[in-house]
Amino acid sequence: MSTVATATVHAQGVGRGGRVFTVVRRTAWLAGALFWSAFSVLEAVNHGWLAGTLALTFFVVPDLTFLVALDEAPGMAKGQLPPRAVPYYNAMHRALVPLALMALYTVGPVTAPALFAALCGWLAHISYDRAFGYGLRTKEGFQRG
Repeated sequence: MSTVATATVHAQGVGRGGRVFTVVRRTAWLAGALFWSAFSVLEAVNHGWLAGTLALTFFVVPDLTFLVALDEAPGMAKGQLPPRAVPYYNAMHRALVPLALMALYTVGPVTAPALFAALCGWLAHISYDRAFGYGLRTKEGFQRG
């Protein structure tokens, strides 16, 4: 293999170092997913059925964004999300959003444990998606690679 080809392979993350980085990154996301899952269960146990219900709801809701363009789904390629649903999907799958809301929750005047449990469930969902290789989508609706 030539030097140029080797450099190209490594730059694209296909080489051994890229695979190791992917495994480490996914393992870190899985650890985060387990943490946020445990935290949401703890919040549910400590604060009752409303906290548990909201945590479970926010664990599921991010993937329901495909309903925005359900009528377009039959014409899409396998694994493609309808382009009209992509902005909603990506907004619900950015970890920065629930993390920022958690930061605001900790310094703000709001004391609603159920809200915090919902944010934990949301972060658990995002973390599991990243751990299993699902990330944000391109504007055409395919997984970013």
